[in-house]
Amino acid sequence: MTAAQNSIDAVRVAAEAANRLKAFDIEAFDVSDLLAITDIMMVATAANERQVLGVAEEIEKDLYLKCGNLNPRSREGVSEAQWVLLDYGDFIIHIMHEEARGYYRLERLWRDCPTVDLQLEHAEESHLAADDAKDTDAADNQ
Repeated sequence: MTAAQNSIDAVRVAAEAANRLKAFDIEAFDVSDLLAITDIMMVATAANERQVLGVAEEIEKDLYLKCGNLNPRSREGVSEAQWVLLDYGDFIIHIMHEEARGYYRLERLWRDCPTVDLQLEHAEESHLAADDAKDTDAADNQ
């Protein structure tokens, strides 16, 4: 099973919105073979609570305007602004504060899944990518 092209296109719109607002470590995974609840998981990191909320709002706005009035089925974590989840059914978007992203490291759950090419120019990365590479190398050496 593979994620539908319209979901991939929508996730690219979301990733571009997150990237525009300086979110970093933006990744998306095709989890359609692993999970029955959704096809794509996208994760983005923000430096502070204000940025978490700003990125979530920008993603919602862009998906509504550019993807045929698309609205999330549910939105969680807005009041805490540490980890906002936007559930669009076929794809789920996680916008996480840097500390929460480092602690939970959700991408490890999906590291065996294919990644979705987000086609981002000038995407920001942080130390999380290097930490994951170390974890992968350590796991491979055991």
